[in-house]
Amino acid sequence: MKSQRFVSIVLSMFCISMAAGVWGAEPIKALIVDGQNNHGNWPQTTEMMKSYLTETGLFQVDVARTAPSGKDPNFAPKFSDYRVVISNYNGADWPESTQKSFEEYVRGGGGFVVIHAANNAFADWTEYNRMIGLGGWGGRSEKSGPYVYLDREEKLVRSEDKGPGGHHGSQHPFQVIVRDGDHPITLGVPRAWLHMQDELYDYLRGPAENMEILATAFADPKFGGSGRHEPMLMVLEYGKGRIFHTPMGHGNNSQECVGFITLFVRGTEWAATGNVTVKVPSDFPTADATASRPFKK
Repeated sequence: MKSQRFVSIVLSMFCISMAAGVWGAEPIKALIVDGQNNHGNWPQTTEMMKSYLTETGLFQVDVARTAPSGKDPNFAPKFSDYRVVISNYNGADWPESTQKSFEEYVRGGGGFVVIHAANNAFADWTEYNRMIGLGGWGGRSEKSGPYVYLDREEKLVRSEDKGPGGHHGSQHPFQVIVRDGDHPITLGVPRAWLHMQDELYDYLRGPAENMEILATAFADPKFGGSGRHEPMLMVLEYGKGRIFHTPMGHGNNSQECVGFITLFVRGTEWAATGNVTVKVPSDFPTADATASRPFKK
């Protein structure tokens, strides 16, 4: 009995010690940048993403917001205060000094997360396009870099064909296929899972340097798509910085998808630290069924 009690006490002390270590850990400081976007729901999606990160207990999240329209000469976040920056921004160019500061931040090892229309932004900012790998709209063309996709035989293609960058068909649920299940972000994620109704970006193009495609979705021509397997989850390196990029996340409903939430949080943790501790939840979507968590403030 005494030995059992001793073991019980030791285990209790160990658990308390471990919990104190976790609770006492410094939070990952994250910054969401927004303020302008061609998507009118951007204030809601910023709130949603901030909540998703905060709920993990890993992150402390701030928001840096530009003026509501036009160039904002006073927009100058101190990026170096954060381990990861999440962009929910698609609007006027940042001041040149802010652009340079951001380049130095990511190149020096800062994490960066690109969500949906953030890859429409800054078509003429060379280094930004190197960070995001692929982008759309904003006047992008063959001068911006190749189209990158998997063809119908699921072979990687880098096409120098002429044409604009950026397109999507009608919104619909679509199946996401994991192409690298060994990456920390996708480790343990089902190979195929059904995403909620969303815009499926296709014909994205850009430098695509130091980029790995983690997952794709087939842009079905019956919905107006390209007929190609288009990148849906990407990781990139820019200097010492890590970038996680997903074109998903158009509407509030798409950001309520458990698949989106899980991979957004895991991708943000990876961009910040190089590791992933957030688990794949039991309610993750399957190949044939979506899964949603209605957002509540």
